[in-house]
Parts: sequence; C-alpha cells; structure tokens
Amino acid sequence: MSAMLSTIIRPAEEITRFLVRRAAIAKLCELDDDALKDIGLARSEIEAAAYGRMTAYNRARLS
Repeated sequence: MSAMLSTIIRPAEEITRFLVRRAAIAKLCELDDDALKDIGLARSEIEAAAYGRMTAYNRARLS
C-alpha cells in the first residue's frame, strides 16, 4: 500500500513544485529592472533563482 501511495504522491509533489516555480517566475518577470535590482536579481537570473540555482557564491562571481 505504501509503495502505491508513494507512486501517486511523488509525481503530484513534483507537479506542485513545478507550478509554484513557474508562478514565481511569472511574478518576477512582471517586475521592472529597477525592482529586480532592488532584490538582487538581473532579468537573466530569474529562472535560476526560481529553481534554487543562485547562491551567494554565484552572485559574488557575477559581480
């Protein structure tokens, strides 16, 4: 029973994470460049930030 439930829950969680990230990307894309700069992002970094690929180390290297 547990394996069957896991087979259903895991894909549902992945879909939910995907949809949340896409919503975050859409909201960030609505911001103007000045607003993005205020939160420390460039427009080209929006997807990386939404998917958790931006770290303080990445930001320091890009500056």
